[in-house]
Amino acid sequence: MTTRRSDRPREACGVFGIHSRTHDVARIAFFGLYALQHRGQESAGIATADGERIQVHARMGLVAQVFTEEDLRDLEGGHIAIGHTRYSTTGSSRVCNAQPILVDGPAGQIALAHNGNLVNADQLREELEQRGVEFETTTDSEVIGALIVNEPGETWRERIARVMPRLNGAYCLTIATRDELLAVRDPLGFRPLCLGRLGDGWVVASESCALGPLGAQFIRQIEPGEIFSVGRGGVTTAIGQPSTKRAGCAFEFVYVARPDSVIDGRLVYQARQAMGRALAREQPAEADMVIGVPDSAIPAAMGYAEESGIPFREGLIKSRYIHRTFIQPEQNMRQQGVELKLNPLPEILAGQRVVVVDDSIVRGTTQVHLVRLLRRAGAREVHVRIHCPPWLHPCYFGIDVGNRDQLIAAKMTETEMAAHMGADSLGYLSVEGMMGALGLPEGDYCKACFTGRYPVSVQLQMDKLALET
Repeated sequence: MTTRRSDRPREACGVFGIHSRTHDVARIAFFGLYALQHRGQESAGIATADGERIQVHARMGLVAQVFTEEDLRDLEGGHIAIGHTRYSTTGSSRVCNAQPILVDGPAGQIALAHNGNLVNADQLREELEQRGVEFETTTDSEVIGALIVNEPGETWRERIARVMPRLNGAYCLTIATRDELLAVRDPLGFRPLCLGRLGDGWVVASESCALGPLGAQFIRQIEPGEIFSVGRGGVTTAIGQPSTKRAGCAFEFVYVARPDSVIDGRLVYQARQAMGRALAREQPAEADMVIGVPDSAIPAAMGYAEESGIPFREGLIKSRYIHRTFIQPEQNMRQQGVELKLNPLPEILAGQRVVVVDDSIVRGTTQVHLVRLLRRAGAREVHVRIHCPPWLHPCYFGIDVGNRDQLIAAKMTETEMAAHMGADSLGYLSVEGMMGALGLPEGDYCKACFTGRYPVSVQLQMDKLALET
């Protein structure tokens, strides 16, 4: 496990795919995953196909730790590649669960990478096991793959379309067969998935931020319910399961996505700035400066400062590498993970009334350490402002934040939370303020982590390790 703060929202995974006859697809996939590293830091992997066979290299660790030049050379020669960066939401963090996974069945062999989380994976797996299917991992991703390779049909698109109505929950998939690249998005569109063009080739990625560094041109989003494929028959697209309603994750805009990504036509950076401006209107404070918690809250802090007229300052400097290691600190250091990552500037903060903007509060331990840091640096007052609503309910669709009894906002009032973390005040952005700032149709987005109203039926005590047994 990494030394990331244990009470932060755990990211969704990142998926990538490329089909090209003229590019080194394994190397392109490597750099594509590099751009998606923020979506998962537990494991990474790439699968390539050359028309005859599929080969996979997947290990625990960050992208730069998993691949060497020799590894990439071993994957050379194909014209199809898919890749994955993982944070576990179903199945534990171990090497057998690293993706892409290779799945065999009566229909043939595929490699699959999955971003999202099924809420009926245990029932589907039990049905498959009763049919004699054996599993090598404890992930819902292998369940999806097993359903596809055991489904009758003339083409992979046909098999996937027949499986999609059975999948309840969130899934963005990149799939490599021996001679075809497929990209699939669930009909609710929980997680983002975009399409790009790279010379003669086609690229799919969880976020548009992965396209620009490769020289790829953003074309469009993969639509909810769509199956996009590139193979010997050329480029085809079809609706595998019609989308009757949308449920894009609002939290992608708050925290998960990179600020330079475009989702639903909105630049995430600008969306966070707008949330910060709305937060200033809803939760004003008398202060001398506004600071943001690096990195995701910086645009929101700038928006808060612009709207309030309070100067924006960089009061916290982030070490960008301490949490990117798999070497564990000593226990007393691990308990002070925020101090390892963030360094306050006493020369800026001493004697000042400070508004500190952060993206979210899960268990609250991060903010306890954060306020302590600012006080120790000499801040006279600390006013905590959060640019999303209180996190009151678990997410079952690809972000791991624990059970409801671990969510501090579900147990304390805002006044009690402020006292608990040692802040002078605490204020959240409302659901209405967040959606107004996004400027997108409210009915098209999942806000269940804030409201408890889930777009599909869920087991309210789901366990991410349910398939371990």
